[in-house]
Amino acid sequence: MKSSVKFYHWIPRILCILAILFIGMFSLDVFEPGLSVGQQITGFLMHNIPSFILIILLIVAWKWEYVGGIIFIILGIIMSVPVFMLNYRMNHSVPMSLLVLLMITFPIALVGVLFIVSYKKKQNKLKIKANI
Repeated sequence: MKSSVKFYHWIPRILCILAILFIGMFSLDVFEPGLSVGQQITGFLMHNIPSFILIILLIVAWKWEYVGGIIFIILGIIMSVPVFMLNYRMNHSVPMSLLVLLMITFPIALVGVLFIVSYKKKQNKLKIKANI
């Protein structure tokens, strides 16, 4: 029972960190030879705004799992439409846009679900301890 709670405690956190790193990886395309250092740093910081937001949300979810889980689920659902539309305008392919949607927004919503599952597992463990 104890290892199950630990598993559900760490999986959403690890998955969220991996999602942040994956999204942050796209900010590396700003480093081009023709740009000044200031332009590259500004571009890098601008491209990392989504990663910074996800880091803040991870901190919230780490402290308050249920609230963080709900926020991640809502964010994943809300971001699905603009991510799909942006990619569809770029490649005019529904399957490719759905694939990008699954890679970008699905992990964020999944993290939210896993934070809520972790919260529920811990609540059940506390109820079991209280009954003993």
